[in-house]
Amino acid sequence: MWNQIYNPLNNAGLSTIAAAVPVVSLLIMIASGRVKAHIAAVIAVIITNLIAIFIFTMPAGMSIRASVLGIVTGFFPIGWIVLNVIFLYQVTVSTGRFELLKRAIGGVTEDRRLQLLLVAFSFGAFFEGASGFGTPVAITGAVLIGLGFSPLAASGLSLIANTAPVAYGALGTPIQGLASVTGLDPYILGAMVGRQLPFFSLIVPFWVVWAFAGWRGMKDVWPAVLVTGVSFAVPQFVISNYINPWIVDIGASLISMGALILFLKVWHPKQLWLSPELRGHDESHAQMEKATPLDKTPLTQSELWSALLPWIIVCIVMLIWGNGAFKTWANAIFTWNYAVPDLHQMINKMPPVAAKPTPEGAVFAFTYLSFTGTGMLIAAIISGFLMGVGPGRLLIEYGRTLRLCAISLITISAMLAIGTLTRLSGVDATLGLAFAATGVLYPFFGTLLGWLGVALTGSDTSSNILFGNLQRITSEQIGLSPILMAAANSSGGVMGKMIDAQSIVVASTATRWYGHESSILRFVFWHSIVLACLVGVLVTLQAYVWPFTALVLK
Repeated sequence: MWNQIYNPLNNAGLSTIAAAVPVVSLLIMIASGRVKAHIAAVIAVIITNLIAIFIFTMPAGMSIRASVLGIVTGFFPIGWIVLNVIFLYQVTVSTGRFELLKRAIGGVTEDRRLQLLLVAFSFGAFFEGASGFGTPVAITGAVLIGLGFSPLAASGLSLIANTAPVAYGALGTPIQGLASVTGLDPYILGAMVGRQLPFFSLIVPFWVVWAFAGWRGMKDVWPAVLVTGVSFAVPQFVISNYINPWIVDIGASLISMGALILFLKVWHPKQLWLSPELRGHDESHAQMEKATPLDKTPLTQSELWSALLPWIIVCIVMLIWGNGAFKTWANAIFTWNYAVPDLHQMINKMPPVAAKPTPEGAVFAFTYLSFTGTGMLIAAIISGFLMGVGPGRLLIEYGRTLRLCAISLITISAMLAIGTLTRLSGVDATLGLAFAATGVLYPFFGTLLGWLGVALTGSDTSSNILFGNLQRITSEQIGLSPILMAAANSSGGVMGKMIDAQSIVVASTATRWYGHESSILRFVFWHSIVLACLVGVLVTLQAYVWPFTALVLK
């Protein structure tokens, strides 16, 4: 047995600095823009091993085994989800179904404010739920530029809109990552996030329209904005608290899109807003760089159903895969549990982090059928066959998807290796003990820690993996609910999504506004900070002030 040590240098300050080196090194490398994220993550894994072995005295064999366990866990189940949702997207693009889908959305309304609600918020939320990892911004940015929006509007507003759904993105991948490093139940974590983000699901649609058209422009379409927000926020709460965290975005976005479309059949703004430019911004130079406008030819009934078919299949399959009874059945038969030798229950978590010496588990659960990614793969194959794509072509598309996702898979696996190793070595416990010094202000600053993590790593999943267990440890030290603060890491993190370098590059690429990333960052930066602080205020109220404290799960 090896016992974790939380003050290896016999000086709390120096030990904390040593514990911070892996994460700070990773964030500095990414923030510099000079080191690609996957290379930075691999370097950070090496640094974390050196710190764990030579400063925190973790046996080298254990350190390496913990890293490998994290790498494998990063691919199954997290990377497995990303790979297969991108595969489905690639198939719809190659068959032309995605172009039909863009035409269907663009033909609902001519008012730019309402197009923003439908495309940037509701439609983007669907793709956040289905794939995440930059896909929603790429898709909504491309659709908005095709509808005639200026590049800055298409880029910046897509980034702002892609916030409230992010914690449940890629079929709940951030929640899965958070659960994997904290040891908390993903259903309870998802439910707690579902008691924080619905407030912002109401706010963000108003915020997006206000950022585009100003107060007066937003006020003139407030009924449609309210319908959009309420029809997303209520299902977001209900699904996350009473069904599961995997299909929250898919269910809420479909309801929101349907409610808005039906509402627009009986209500119209008094005056159409046709300007594609951001109010108060000079974008004449940007307009010259727009992509070719989207084809607005009305779809036939057959074309509409053809465009929707793959996503209908996804909904059906995900409802099955998200069902608890199905998971129980699948895990009872199709599961391989591998307890890592010389690591599983060979490490003791020690006081004051634990009440008494507590062995840490290190088991890789290969529940291959119940993996959400497996459900996505099955949905993609069924969709491909129904769209007339043969097995050979599907294999070719899968090979292309593997090449497309290779870097992302490396990054995700390396991030989880860091999270797993810091947890098992006690490095994050040392940081947590230091963070406990913020005392009563911790709910606010802990939330901003999640925001900072996403802003610098580009992923709510990566931020949760890096800081999730830190949030748990710190909250336990100062008497707060670990479920509240772990969830706050994810909820606060979503507001950092709009300013991370990866998302901004995706937005500039999707809108063909190359080289203008700094303009996009300047536009969204203060929106990100203000919204993150509002999340911090809500979490602080949930920690201390009734009736908000009644929302906190135990």
